[in-house]
Order: sequence, then structure tokens, then C-alpha cells
Amino acid sequence: MDFERARYNMIEQQIRPWEVLDQDVLDLLFVVRREDFVPPAWRTLAFADMEIPLAVEGRDTGEVMLAPKVEARMLQALAPKKHETVLEIGAGSGHVAALLAHCARRVVSAEIRDDLARFATANLVRAGIFNAAVEHRHGLRAAPGANFEAIMVSGSVPFVPETLLERLTVGGRLVAIVGELPMMTAQRITRVADRQFAAENLFDTVALPLVDFPKKESFVF
Repeated sequence: MDFERARYNMIEQQIRPWEVLDQDVLDLLFVVRREDFVPPAWRTLAFADMEIPLAVEGRDTGEVMLAPKVEARMLQALAPKKHETVLEIGAGSGHVAALLAHCARRVVSAEIRDDLARFATANLVRAGIFNAAVEHRHGLRAAPGANFEAIMVSGSVPFVPETLLERLTVGGRLVAIVGELPMMTAQRITRVADRQFAAENLFDTVALPLVDFPKKESFVF
């Protein structure tokens, strides 16, 4: 398979037409080799417009890599800077952490599944990325006092918990896919002041929910 041709086609036929126009993001997709982060059985479909199932050592984890265009558009919206520390929730294969690591000073990626945490770590080391660390823990249980200029939620949540928003520094941004099937929307939330947040809807999409996140209370009659 001609991976370079497939990579070029992915960028020009899927990602650029999906309003990903930041040239730095597009250039980065040529640098970070997506095929090195997918399970071997799915390597030839690494550039397809689809979610990739994540199997580790032959066992299905039930988790997936987001479609390439969704990852790229979320990265564009987050716009991490070289001096910033970024928190990712849901490491998966480590691919998004790798993209973030090229943009930011440091990346902390929280992964609730031990097998995926090991898989993502191995992929990052193999790619020569050492400013991204995968931690096997729940994404809402960061060390006390740890704050971040940017947070990427690599999956969907019913709503963004206040405890997560409080991890943002003033001026910091969070990007997440928010909602429940059949309606979900990618949002960017910016902490504009100590107790003030501004939310912006970016695009409609769907994604698997992150494990063990708070759910909205239902009305009981």
C-alpha cells in the first residue's frame, strides 16, 4: 500500500474539505504517521473516513480512534501553543496525544484502561515523542492543583463537568464532543475570567462516550 498517497488523499479529500484550513494542522498530519498508531489488523484502513476499532494483543477494548477529520478539526479548534501544557482525556492509541505534543510544551493524557494506556505509551515511544505522558487513571482525577492551558476530551460526554472546567487557566480552552445519541455537538469552552466561561458550538458529530463520566439526571414522575 502506498501510505504517502493515502495520507495525501486523506488530507486533501477528507480533512481540508471539512473546514480544516489551518496550514500548521494540515502540515502536522504529514509528520505524525497515523498508521503507526492503529492496531496492526487495521493499518491499511488508517486513512479511511471512519472510526478505527482499538484491539490490544488481539482483544477488543470496545474503544475506537476518532475519524481523521474529527481529530483534525478538534485540534484546529483547540489551537495549542508551544508554551502550553495540555490535558487529554482518553488516550486511546496515543495518536491525538502525538499531534498535541508537536504543538505544545507538554501533554498529559489520562486513560482509564490499563491496556490502552500501555498501547498508547508504546506507540508514543516508538514515534520518538517524549513530551507526552500517558497516565493510567480517570481523567477527572488529576493531581490536586494541576491546571492546564488547554484540555482535549477525546470522546463524548453528556456534559462538561465543572470539576474539569476548573482545571483550565484563565484564557484556557477545552474542546469536547457534548451530548447523547442521536445529537452531539463539538464545543469549545474558554475560561474568560475566574468564574466565567464562554461556550461555542463548532460542528455536529457523534462519538463513543467516555467511560464512567457523570450523566445528566433524568426527571422522575
